[in-house]
Amino acid sequence: MSPLSLELGLGLLGLVLLLVESFANMPRKLIAYAAIGGLLAALAVVVSGAAGSVPDSLQEFYVVDPLALFYKGFAIIATLATIIISLEYAPIINQFVATHPERTKEAGLGEFYSLPLFVCVGMMVMASAVDLITIFVALELVTVSFYVLVAFMRRSAASLEAGVKYLILGALSTGLLVYGMSWLYGMTGELSLSGIAYKLAHWEGNSAPILFAAGLMLAGLAFKVGAVPFHIWIPDVYQGAPTPVTAFLSVGSKAAGFVVLTRIVGTFLTPGSVVAGPVIQILLILGGATILLGNLAAIAQTNFKRLLGYSSIAHAGYLLVALACVHTGGLKMTSGEVAAFYLATYLPMTFVCFLILSAMRAKGYGEDIASLKGLGRANPTLGLALAIALASLAGLPLTAGFMGKFFVIFATVLEGYYTYLAIAVIGAATGFYYYFKVILAVYSKADGQTEGPNPDLGLLSKVSLAVFVAAILVVGVYPDLIRFAVVK
Repeated sequence: MSPLSLELGLGLLGLVLLLVESFANMPRKLIAYAAIGGLLAALAVVVSGAAGSVPDSLQEFYVVDPLALFYKGFAIIATLATIIISLEYAPIINQFVATHPERTKEAGLGEFYSLPLFVCVGMMVMASAVDLITIFVALELVTVSFYVLVAFMRRSAASLEAGVKYLILGALSTGLLVYGMSWLYGMTGELSLSGIAYKLAHWEGNSAPILFAAGLMLAGLAFKVGAVPFHIWIPDVYQGAPTPVTAFLSVGSKAAGFVVLTRIVGTFLTPGSVVAGPVIQILLILGGATILLGNLAAIAQTNFKRLLGYSSIAHAGYLLVALACVHTGGLKMTSGEVAAFYLATYLPMTFVCFLILSAMRAKGYGEDIASLKGLGRANPTLGLALAIALASLAGLPLTAGFMGKFFVIFATVLEGYYTYLAIAVIGAATGFYYYFKVILAVYSKADGQTEGPNPDLGLLSKVSLAVFVAAILVVGVYPDLIRFAVVK
């Protein structure tokens, strides 16, 4: 089968589910289950390698290499997890979408379960895109779908505010990216990344216009991944968006941004490129500043979603530093593969946090860290799962998060970037403080209550939670489980 059949199939499924939601009178959970079924089938095709090869006529702008396959699988898993979390979060969506929630119990849920499929399609195309137009179209498919999802709870002022901020800053980042792309096309006369790489390696004129184009494109993509100083939208958008969407932004959107960054940075850093040195310096400066600001700003947060937002900024910094480490032969991985491994470790621990937070919110508990007090006593299973996920985010040994940070730090050592090695270590040490502050809250006594929060989870959520926690622990002691999937 053609690899594009997967994207077309999931896009068609999303359209059909939207029509079903509009015209059929049926439980909206069935729409979520249909989306989950379609995603599982797509994941089976990707994992089995049955996606097939790309026709020669398409290879100018679309490839299916190991990196693309990895990110396609990543996009599908992230979308699956988002829809499963959405099932837990359904009462909150209904409360802030329906005019009379007590009469229309499932208002808005059909669209909310269907829209992530379009994000998934955009992310899968981005994973394979190797020319500027395809990259831009796929990126906008992802971004426009997120505009809707972030502002989905139209009766919530916080959600609307988040939607407006995301829309305005998203439009700004798109403008920077398109201007950089058009400048680069004007200078090289090429749209394909391979053609641009060839021109950069044989460039004989002034390199300043090329560097200007590279700077604009990196700034546009830095907005997408939340790198400093383009991070200002993240805390408010993460806090105001529906919690499943926040999880999707934190993992899926970030991965989509980094797969594009990996391909574009690879183009700018091709051997002999006239802008290789300055681009590496830009990545290192952005990465170092992002690690420091994300971690230091997270210390003062009392809202759990805002803390995870600043934490997400810090993790983007590690990924940028990883992309700048181009001589990672000692790891037997390229810089893009180190970043892909890091993202793979970031997925399960982040979704565990947001899954538990969504279940708590659906039961009427708040999103402040103080709301977690007593969770470990009232529900030891959920408390332990959250503690493991937070310890992994901090980078505790024997967890997946430790392995992700270890590879990035090792890459900086191989490159001799000792300043950024020190920044990475300081950032990791800072992370221990604020992540373990949350773990302390989980195992402390609830204020003024006999018992702490004890949310219920559906069967799918319980299975997902078990799989993600197991992945965190297994990858922590056997990183080759993911490494083999990344490096082929």
